[in-house]
This record gives sequence, C-alpha cells and structure tokens, in this order.
Amino acid sequence: MGTVAQWTMRLLRATVIGVALGVILSVGNALHITRRPQPLAEAAEAVSRETGSSWSDVHVSALDGARLSGWFFKPIKPNGSAVILLHGVGDTRLGTLAHAAFLLQEGFSILTPDLRGHGASGGELITYGLKEASDVHTWSNWLFQNQHAQRLYGLGESLGAAVLLQSIPKEPRFRAVVAECPFATFEEVASDRMHQFSRMPRPIFWPVVRFGFLYACMRYGLDFWQASPAAAIRSTAVPVLLIHGARDTNIPPYHSEELHALNPKATQLWEIPGAEHVAGLSQEPEAYPRKVIAWFTTHR
Repeated sequence: MGTVAQWTMRLLRATVIGVALGVILSVGNALHITRRPQPLAEAAEAVSRETGSSWSDVHVSALDGARLSGWFFKPIKPNGSAVILLHGVGDTRLGTLAHAAFLLQEGFSILTPDLRGHGASGGELITYGLKEASDVHTWSNWLFQNQHAQRLYGLGESLGAAVLLQSIPKEPRFRAVVAECPFATFEEVASDRMHQFSRMPRPIFWPVVRFGFLYACMRYGLDFWQASPAAAIRSTAVPVLLIHGARDTNIPPYHSEELHALNPKATQLWEIPGAEHVAGLSQEPEAYPRKVIAWFTTHR
C-alpha cells in the first residue's frame, strides 16, 4: 500500500507540474503572438483608388510609450464623422479594409490602427483590452485634435470588438459602436479555447484558467479578470450593435447574447444565420453595410 500511495503521489505531482507548465506556456503564447508581416502601402493605395479617398500613414504614442501605427483615410466628401476600425487577434489593419471601403463611400473618415503587439505597432504584450482600451482613447484624441472630427464611431472584430467595448468607459465621445463577435469576458473565452482543443466540459478548465490568470498577474502585472467587455457594457449609454455569426465556433454566439442581456436598452443583437467567425460582411454583403451605416447615421 505504501508503494501504491507513493506512486499515486508522484503521479499527482507530475500531473500538477505538467498542467502548471502547460498553463505557463499557454499564457506566454497568448501574450506573445507571431506577428504577421507589416501592412504594405499598396493595400492602402488600392482602397484609395477604389473609393477616391486620400490616405496617410499615422502614428501616436500610447500611455506606456509604445508607438502605435495606422492608416487614416479621408473621403472625397467628408460627412464630419470618423470611424475607428479594429482588427482581430493575429491580424493587422489589412483585415479591416473591406469595412473601410464601404464606409468611405458614405463619407466617413476612417482610422485603421494596428493593435499593440500587431503589425507595425509597438508593445511587447497583447493584453486583450487592458491596455488597448486606453490606446483607443489616444487614437480618439488624435482624430479630434488633428482631423477635427465632429462625431466618433467605432467598429471592431473579434479581439478588436472586445477592445472597443472595453474602451467605452475611457472614451465617452463615441456616438455609437459596432462589435462583431466579441468575447464577454476573457475568462470565459479562455475556457472556451481549452474546451475547443480538448472537447472536455468547460467547467473543468475554470481552475486552470484561474491559475493562468494568477501567473499572468505575478509574471506580467496583468489582471485579466479586468479584461471584461461585460463590465463595460453593463452600465453604458453608448448604443452598441452586436453582430455575431450563428455558426461561430471560435467565439460562440452566447458571448454576444450575454452582452445584450446585460444592457438591452443600449444594445441591439444581430445574429447572422450561416455566418462563421467575423464573416458577417462576406455572408451578408448587402445587408451588413446597410445595417452598420444605418446604426451610425441614426446615432448622430
């Protein structure tokens, strides 16, 4: 019995150590993604030709000193409104150019930043909204001070949507925002990721996720319990259009459903049948621009 007990303890220790190492590696990978190549000017030139707009390469300094980069597009006939477009994790500003095109044709000025840790922007770590929310405020200041924007709107996809929602308390000048496929809380989506990889029940991973959050707090000083669009949306008066693909298996639709339920007066939910993750525009190429433009123009 003593031998069995000893082997059981050794197995338990090995399992705990293995899980701990796995969590540490997972946290490191989540905060340090492999960057895609920096966006090339040819892409901005193509949008400029397509829409008749002008464009410029722009930069700001974040509160922590990180240099953030983006493109600013000015339409032929500006309507006084500016839209900040935010891409998803692992992407760059290139992922928002299709949205930029239909908005430019309606007279909206467009800012397409690379999120920190992505593309040409600085920032060593991706913080899932903890620092990016303040970056949005910095970009908003740039739009009002340098481009004299009269009205401010935002559209984000996936991580960009979650960042945009978390920025609302820091940026009260938003007239309205559109968030496609955001997560409700980082804790929930982290559990979803583990469930997707293992197919084991989600509740099993709550202790693992919490250990990972504790490690991130001690190692990087990041409190991911605060990475919560749900907390931001609960009391906001800023109108939010939530868009989610009904077939999204990356960030399941229940995230947007949860956000809508927290504040149904300020939010509207559009679930798109047949659409997968951030595929709303490709699934509904006519309805999507029409709904987004109407959302912005209705909230002037």
